Amino acid sequence: MTIAWLGWAATAVQATSYFFPKISTLTKLQVAAACIWIVYGIKIGAVPVIGANLIVTGAALFSTLRNRYPKLEEETAQIVRSGEPK
Repeated sequence: MTIAWLGWAATAVQATSYFFPKISTLTKLQVAAACIWIVYGIKIGAVPVIGANLIVTGAALFSTLRNRYPKLEEETAQIVRSGEPK
């Protein structure tokens, strides 16, 4: 398998994610695609591809946790507003 196929696989997973109406499924597929992109970036030595997809993965995981634990979101907002935990 050539490295290009890894990029195409990541593209296919990313594009497919938009066909799922359930946000949790979309997010999981986006994390999977970002992980494939990270491997692809490592294989071709492209630091921007790796960095961008680490950010995407982190944002998707944060979004998932925020939706799963709404109290965590409020506590985080309080810390940001006051500068310290309540």
